[in-house]
Amino acid sequence: MSEIRTDQKSRVEGGDAGLRLQTDKAGAVDPVEALSDSRSRLGGLGEIFAVSLKLGLTSFGGPIAHLGYFRDEYVRRRQWLSEAAYAELVALSQFLPGPASSQTGIGIGLLRGGLLGGLTAWLGFTLPSVVALVLFAAWAQATPGAMEAGWLHGLKLVAVAVVAQAVLGMAGKLAAGRTRATLALGAAATVLLWPGAIGQLVVLTAAGLYGWWRGQEHLGAAGGAEGKPLASGVSRRTGAAALGAFFVLLAALPLVRQAAGDTQPLLALFDSMYRAGSLVFGGGHVVLPLLEREVVQAGWLTESQFLAGYGATQAVPGPLFTFASYIGMAGFGLAGAAVATLAIFLPAFLLVLGVLPFWESLRTRPRLQGTVAAMNAAVVGLLGAALYDPIWTSTVMNGYDAAFVLVLFGLIQWWKTPPWVIVVLGIAAGWGWSSLSSLSSTLGLVS
Repeated sequence: MSEIRTDQKSRVEGGDAGLRLQTDKAGAVDPVEALSDSRSRLGGLGEIFAVSLKLGLTSFGGPIAHLGYFRDEYVRRRQWLSEAAYAELVALSQFLPGPASSQTGIGIGLLRGGLLGGLTAWLGFTLPSVVALVLFAAWAQATPGAMEAGWLHGLKLVAVAVVAQAVLGMAGKLAAGRTRATLALGAAATVLLWPGAIGQLVVLTAAGLYGWWRGQEHLGAAGGAEGKPLASGVSRRTGAAALGAFFVLLAALPLVRQAAGDTQPLLALFDSMYRAGSLVFGGGHVVLPLLEREVVQAGWLTESQFLAGYGATQAVPGPLFTFASYIGMAGFGLAGAAVATLAIFLPAFLLVLGVLPFWESLRTRPRLQGTVAAMNAAVVGLLGAALYDPIWTSTVMNGYDAAFVLVLFGLIQWWKTPPWVIVVLGIAAGWGWSSLSSLSSTLGLVS
């Protein structure tokens, strides 16, 4: 019978499954230490959740602003990781498709608490905006005429200004130089002439192949990141399994959806959201063209519902990908909100978990850097095309609308006005115009 030895303590280590209890050589575990370790693990996860929830409640301004909030909280205040390690995580998130800020948060959670830590960090950061958008969708459904209200038109005009600013900002960074600018313009022209998900996939694939062929130097993109490798504690076997799951789901879901036909609407929703989360480079704004074609054309939402939800997403903190929660709720209720949210974020988690163990060897390869640079340039073109159709064509109805969009754009781009202020201005202006129009009509009828 093995004997518990007091001179050899148990210890906790990070690993593939998070925190593991290590025993003495005889294999015995002190129950007191085991209980203490369990409490310590729960306390660590609780701390991760509390910090990420705080960020989810206060992080306004989109992905770039989120990364600034993350650095201030995780690196400067709590010192959970070094500046170099944080820079590596940000570089990794920019390399991968999906929501950059959410992937950075997932990576920090993985480094801090293993798999459960990554899930906990994602949940805390995502939950506030999910709840807010689900409540907004429920209110809009329960309120007759909500989608025709004047204030909602103002919210859609906000969406026009926000996307325009995103296109300009991304073009300066991701489509700089003659070659990448040409890729962006070619992508925009192609998807305008060939609308639909297939055209977008063809454009992204062609751009990626061109980038692989020509390499990063020809495209004028920045080289690989410099710094110390990340000590993630994730094995290459675990990473390979996560990448395998990512590609299997990406390939199999459309086939299963086609076989099921119209009998499984939630399966169709999961497929659409998973594919959008897998193929979006450049941040949350870029998910708009991918989702609009599928969601509106499938009849799940009207154009007005879609743009109103996108405008509302600008008013809440947290990741822009929670727009999927609104879509799921508006189209399918609470079950749809849960399915859409999980599906659009699942690729981000699988990719971070899968690529972390291989990041050290991937980050300096010029061909891979060239592929990402070319696809990012094409994404700018996709978003520019979406800015014109459907956003501008379905929202800007007259010169007054166009003038107001220009004002909002100037406030965002040069006056650095917070997004929530822009949303309030849009709602107030839309309500005011609607009230004046109603008053004018009433006075005209009376006379």
